[in-house]
Parts: sequence; structure tokens; C-alpha cells
Amino acid sequence: MQGIFEAINNIFSFVGPLSDFLWDFPTNFEWYASIPVLGNFSFAIILLLGSGIFFSFRIGFMQVTHFKKGIQVMTRRRTVETGISPLAAFLLSSAMRVGPGNILGVTGAIAVGGPGALFWMWVSAFFGMSVAYMESVLAQIFKEKKDDEFVGGLPFYGRKLLKNKVWIGVFLSILYILYALCCLPAQGFNVVSSIGRMAEIATGATIVTNSAFYYIVGAIIMVITALVAFGGIKKVTKWTDKMVPVMAVLYVVTVFVLIVLNFRLIPYFFKAVFSGAFKPEAFFGGVFGTVLAQGVKRGLMSNEAGQGTITMSAAAADAEHPCEQGILASIGVFLDTIIICTLSGFVVVMAHCWDGANGAAWAELDKLPKFTESIAVLTPGTTMNAVITFLVTLCFCMFAYTCLLGMISFSEIAANRIRKDRAFINVIRVIALFVAAFGILCNIAGLELGNLWAFSDLGNIMIVYFNVPIVYVGAKYVLRATKHYKKNDGTPFTSQVIGRDDCTYWDDRAKEK
Repeated sequence: MQGIFEAINNIFSFVGPLSDFLWDFPTNFEWYASIPVLGNFSFAIILLLGSGIFFSFRIGFMQVTHFKKGIQVMTRRRTVETGISPLAAFLLSSAMRVGPGNILGVTGAIAVGGPGALFWMWVSAFFGMSVAYMESVLAQIFKEKKDDEFVGGLPFYGRKLLKNKVWIGVFLSILYILYALCCLPAQGFNVVSSIGRMAEIATGATIVTNSAFYYIVGAIIMVITALVAFGGIKKVTKWTDKMVPVMAVLYVVTVFVLIVLNFRLIPYFFKAVFSGAFKPEAFFGGVFGTVLAQGVKRGLMSNEAGQGTITMSAAAADAEHPCEQGILASIGVFLDTIIICTLSGFVVVMAHCWDGANGAAWAELDKLPKFTESIAVLTPGTTMNAVITFLVTLCFCMFAYTCLLGMISFSEIAANRIRKDRAFINVIRVIALFVAAFGILCNIAGLELGNLWAFSDLGNIMIVYFNVPIVYVGAKYVLRATKHYKKNDGTPFTSQVIGRDDCTYWDDRAKEK
């Protein structure tokens, strides 16, 4: 079996360098890198931050002005007959957003770019909220009804906006499905490895990865996942409705306790973050580009704003107006990065393991043990160390599992743009489950497919390069929908509002009323 794993690693050996090239382009060319200040900014950063700033001004900074309105929409009780409630869609999207990247991504960003990277994660998240708004409104505008569910998202609005070409919808569907399939092994790996770690903490004994324990845990995880996945989107949301609030609150409370126990280090945290983000020598040297790139790159890995990968959940909601779900999508970015990632950053920066003698080792790989090492530094030789480490590992396990469920369900929604019959959808589910099981087997074999894990970074930037230009194509329709939403004159949203004639669901809805 080890030969198979090594062969797969070799096949994907090109992924890491290709991902780095696309993220760094054109800063990896000397002629560009030599340009003062501008040479620090890669095209990916200009595209993401630039789009976020542009869209923020165009929508009147709705991520701020309509934040309270979004909370009201989220907490409003409604009975829905088709699709899922706006709150359920928000929780489903959070199941994808709030994932292992909230711990591993922050840890990796600080390891490579220092504490200043966290500041740029905040900046990218603030402006990313507007991009999330734009893409989610498009998902709502062009969603389609399928039995008692809604399907939509990037493959659907991509096709409609690009002259309704069938092949474009199919291509975007395949692109997302391939992205999800390449990320699923990591989630399966993370779920089982974190359960093993919790068992070790609870028993005080080392459990080898190829023991019966790991086989049993892996089998149970796959059976439960299969039962949930084959229940469709509504069954998945029943799980995410329960798991997301629990894991978010548990993580926030656990890390908050850790911060309180080390409250004397709070001023150091803010000093390290802001000084690391704005050091003049970093700005005019080459360091600034690294700090900024890590902040944006890991911020995207965490909140996925601009990828279009969360738009499937936005489309699944039975919203009163397309813009409602856009506001909730922007709040999802806030929850993910401004709250969850910041708490992770507190732990890593205050422990200061990322710097000094261990700094080089920290920059090599992004692993959960690096984060738990920080916990150990902040709770040395105390019972709290074991308790907090266990709770954080539990949260990490839930982060990974909700991501796993989200990727399978979103792949199913994307597949509907190719074919909507049950047999085809079941094939997609089976393939996704098989790939997740492969990640579990990697853990049992004691192997980490580093080159395959790097595919998530490649997938992130590839989908951004396709999705963001499509959002620009559809921007005028979002802005018209936004104007109609802000006017709030009681008229229903229809195709006519945005100057089109193909928003079938919204036209039919208006006729029924």
C-alpha cells in the first residue's frame, strides 16, 4: 500500500510549485518584483483585495450598513416549503467556512509571514464580505427549483451570465467537483486523526494509527457520512444546524478562557500584529509581500470569499429577496475570519512559538500539533492544558467533519448543472465518499500526502480566477437588485427588476403572490 501512496505523491508533485506560481504571479519574475512597492503585490492579491474594495464602494459598504439587518433576517422564524431557511443556509455555508483552515491556516500564515499576516487576514475578510455578498446574490437570482429543493451557485449563474452556454455550466460544475474531491482526503484524514488524538488525551496512552481503533473509527465515520449524504441537502442541513453552533460556541469559549488565563499577553498580541503589518522595512523590503500574501491566501483558505464555493448553500435558501442571502453570506465571512481566526491568532501569537529557535521548523508544515504546542506554552504543567487541548481538538474534529459534509453536499448541488437524475447524483455521492475514505486510509497507513494536500491551495486560486471575472459580468444585475432591495417599496423581485427575462423562479413566485 505504501507504494501506492508514494506513487500518488509523485503524480501530484507538480501541485505545490504550480500553486505557488499562480499565487505569486507575477512577483516571481524579477522585472516585476523590482518595481518599488507594486512589486510586492501578486495578481491574486490585486484581484481579491481590489475586487473587495471596488464592490464595497459599489454596494455602499452593506457589510457594515446592513449587518444588523442580516442578524434580524437570520434570527427570524420562518416556515419554508421549498429549500431550506436562510438560517439553515447560513449554517451550511459556515460548515464549509469554519473548517480546519481556521486553525491550520492561521498557524501557517503566522509561521511564514509573522503576526502581521493576521492583520491582512482581517483586511481581506472585511473587503471579502462584499465579494461574498455579490456572488451569493447572483446565486439567489439564478437559482432553480428541483422538487422541494433549490439548486444553484457558481455553475448556474456562470452559465446564465455567459450567454447560457451549456458547456460553461458543465465545466464550472466539474471544476468545483474536482476541487472538492481533492480537498476531501484532507478532511477525512483530519477527522480520524483528531479523534485518535482525543482518545490519547483521554486515556494517556499512545494509539498507533494502524490499530483496530482507527479502523473501527474510520468505518463508523464513513457509515454515518453515507447515511447523511444520501439523505440529500435537507438531511445535511439538519446535521450542520446542530453542529455549527455547538462547535463555534465551544471554540470561542475555550479559546476565550485561554486568553483570560494569559490576559497579561493581550497588549503584546496587538503590538505584534500591528507592528508586523506596518514595519517600514517590511513594506519597502520583500517581507511585506510575504506578510500580505499569507494574510490574503490563508484568509481565502478559511472564508472562501471570491471562490464561489459557498454559493451553492446561498442558492439553497428560500429567501424573501436575493439580497437577503447576500447579507448573510457577508456575515459568514465575518464570523469565520474576524472572530474564529482571530481567536486562533491570539493563541499562536501569545505563545510566541512561531519565532526564535523553533521558527524554521514551524514554517515547514501546517499541523494541528503546532497549535496545541502553543496551548501547552500558555498552560504549562497544569490540568487546564489537557482540558483545553482536548476541547480544541474536538472543535477541530467538528470543523473537519462539517467541511466534509459540506463538500459532498455542494458537489451534489454542482452536479445538478450536469444532470439532475437520481442515478447520476448518487454516483457523485459515492465517488465523494470513496475519496474521503482514501484520506482515512492515509491516516491509518501513517502517511501524509503533502503534495495532494497542496491541491486545496491550487483549487482555491483556480476557482477564484474563474469566479471573480464572472461576478464582474453579473455585477450590474446585483447592483440593480441591491437598489431594489434598499428601496423597499413592497414590489416583488422579478426578472424585470434587473433587466432580464430568465429569473424563472422569481417570476413564478411573483405570479403566485
